[in-house]
Amino acid sequence: MAMTEKMAKGMPIMVATAGMPPRPSTSSAIIGGDGANTRNGLVNTYNGLLSQIDQMAADSGFNGTNLLAGDTINVSFNEKGTSSLKIAGTQVSASLLGMVAVGQTDFQDSNSINAVIATINSANTALQGQASTLGANLAVVQNRQDFTKQMINVLDTGAANLTNADLNEEAANSQALSTRNSLGISALSLANQAQQGILQLLRG
Repeated sequence: MAMTEKMAKGMPIMVATAGMPPRPSTSSAIIGGDGANTRNGLVNTYNGLLSQIDQMAADSGFNGTNLLAGDTINVSFNEKGTSSLKIAGTQVSASLLGMVAVGQTDFQDSNSINAVIATINSANTALQGQASTLGANLAVVQNRQDFTKQMINVLDTGAANLTNADLNEEAANSQALSTRNSLGISALSLANQAQQGILQLLRG
């Protein structure tokens, strides 16, 4: 069929213009069915995990002190308080880590999902830094605790030796010590007398 016949019948003719790129497509995919239900479930799970993060941080306190709430604790290593370690906590919550609740539209396309993943990775890095600091402080406290326990064992052993001693054995040891001292004094006296006698011989 000739070109004029097509135009006569009202059929459009696509004419390519030289040097002009084709127009990009403006259509977008819409997720529905099981895919949409799965992503909606992931949104609910994610928001639930944010709530659990806040609750776990709030429940990490002990004896009125919570390092994950920004409290500070001072650990003393001796009775005078001259040896101690000051540990500063950091407040932790989902919002302070940059993690906020998401909506259904945040899990509908790859860009939104990647943005949420980037936020999770950033929060993970921040928590790893805080955990490293707390771990170093914990190692110091545990080392001092082990040292203190060993010292307590030594003192307990010494106190037991003093209080649970056999009186007969200790009396014999005391007598032996006294005898050794007497022999030492006698030997020193004899040596001194012999030295004086030698001097007298030399003078004579």
